[in-house]
Parts: sequence; structure tokens; C-alpha cells
Amino acid sequence: MADDLLTAREVADLLHMHVKRVQLLARQGKLPTVRHGRRWLFPRAAILAAPADASGGIDLSARNQLRGIVRSIRSDGLMVEVAIALVPQEIVAVITKASAERLGLSAGVDALAVLKATEIMVARRARR
Repeated sequence: MADDLLTAREVADLLHMHVKRVQLLARQGKLPTVRHGRRWLFPRAAILAAPADASGGIDLSARNQLRGIVRSIRSDGLMVEVAIALVPQEIVAVITKASAERLGLSAGVDALAVLKATEIMVARRARR
């Protein structure tokens, strides 16, 4: 259970913001949290699933922003395949090796998959 809870400092590092901002968002109810004495503790899965705009760090026109953890990177010449674990699924992107290096991508780091598409299909099981 302790591995599933993050401190305010760990959340600040994950979301690339100041720890005081994380505490303010927690007090405002914008980040899922639990108080333990004087400490704020944050459920890891809930932080990873929180909307990207809760972090205040990225402002894009793309609405489909999925936060996750890089699961693996597979390099093939100039291109790199990046697999990002999104609770409970995974998304795979192919980017240039230079971009992967510039972003400092490696297994276990946090990442944001941003989807911008003219068509996104929605499906569900057929009703009988």
C-alpha cells in the first residue's frame, strides 16, 4: 500500500510543478489526496489518471492528453518505439530518436501521450 501513495514532493516532481502548488491543488480538491497527520498523501493511480490540466504545466489545444509511465523504449536506427503504460492499458508511439533523447525518455519516467486527430471513433458492444 505504501508504494501506491506518493508524497507532495513526489507528485510535484511527477507533474513538474512546485510542491506548494501541489498542496494548494490538494486543498482546493483538484488533486485526489488523503491527509495523514500533517502530510498530504496522493494515490499513485489517481494522480496518473488525473486530467492533464490539473498539473498546470501543459496548455495545448489537443484535449486528449493521457498521463502515464514509459514502459519500454525500442530503438531502430533513427526511430524509437515508446510504449506508455496508461492504467489499465498501454499506448505506443513512434518518434525520432532525437526527440526521445531530448525528452529524456527511459523506462519508468512519467510521460504524456497527446492525441490530436481529425477522426476518433467511439465503439461499444452491439445491443441485442
